[in-house]
Amino acid sequence: MKVYKLEVMVIDHDEMGVVDIINTLENTRYPNWCMSPRVQKYESADIGEWRDDHPLNFKDTRDAAYDRLFPVEKKE
Repeated sequence: MKVYKLEVMVIDHDEMGVVDIINTLENTRYPNWCMSPRVQKYESADIGEWRDDHPLNFKDTRDAAYDRLFPVEKKE
């Protein structure tokens, strides 16, 4: 199974602001035409076979698992 990291461009037609846009995306409740999300870039990582105890499945381990899968290069 794969997991994907997406970079998304959102046109904020209704001037919702970043916090409300994030909440709308995460809750997948898209009001009619309030924004137009488009995937600009993506990365993928293989996570093997999914299981219920996978670290991505829990709030307390999700961020660390994500960081291991998609490390950010530090620029000097």
